[in-house]
Amino acid sequence: MSTVSGVSSALDQYQIKQDTTQNKELGKNEFLNLLVAQLNNQNPLEPQGNGEFIAQLAQFSQVEGIEKLNSSMGSLLSGYQSSQALQASSMVGRKVIVPTDKAVVDTSQSFRASAVLPTSSSNVFVNVYNQAGSVVSRINLGEQAAGNVSFIWDGKDASGNLLPPGTYKFEAQASYGNETKGLYTMLPANVDSVTLGGSELMLNLAGLGSVPLSQVQVIGQ
Repeated sequence: MSTVSGVSSALDQYQIKQDTTQNKELGKNEFLNLLVAQLNNQNPLEPQGNGEFIAQLAQFSQVEGIEKLNSSMGSLLSGYQSSQALQASSMVGRKVIVPTDKAVVDTSQSFRASAVLPTSSSNVFVNVYNQAGSVVSRINLGEQAAGNVSFIWDGKDASGNLLPPGTYKFEAQASYGNETKGLYTMLPANVDSVTLGGSELMLNLAGLGSVPLSQVQVIGQ
């Protein structure tokens, strides 16, 4: 009658065969051959006595499960990248609203933006600076309730002269008694191009540089 010692002999023979082949991994066919050899040589009175055999079954099952998981994750990543590419192509040429204090302004048209007011204020105003850092205009909004406060700049200086197109800085502030605090501004920008790769889609905005898609508050036409 065959005994468990036959299993050890079969394992030894298989190990010798494996050692003669370099860089060869245990695949499904090799594992099945090993399985048949173990079943043929195990003790029929103690079919579950071979703890090593049971451990091998569990290990092979885990490895196969990990391979399937890796394959599924690869397919998911490929689909996500394709979705990113499609999303990127639709963003080029559109206008977005992002948290920034600078914007490229076409002064021949009214410039519309907003400021974020955390609490109500008795007086809200926005200073407009040119590229030289000089204040060219001031937009007075008066008393405002908490929330997004919209403002419009006509592209003119304090004397009513139309300014040239270019990059301007917008500094929003709110008065609270004798104290004045700065506010976040939400300004429009045009998407010139997009950059794929990494963990997030990056938008390359005209005159502003790159910002992650997660910072975009509104996507316009």
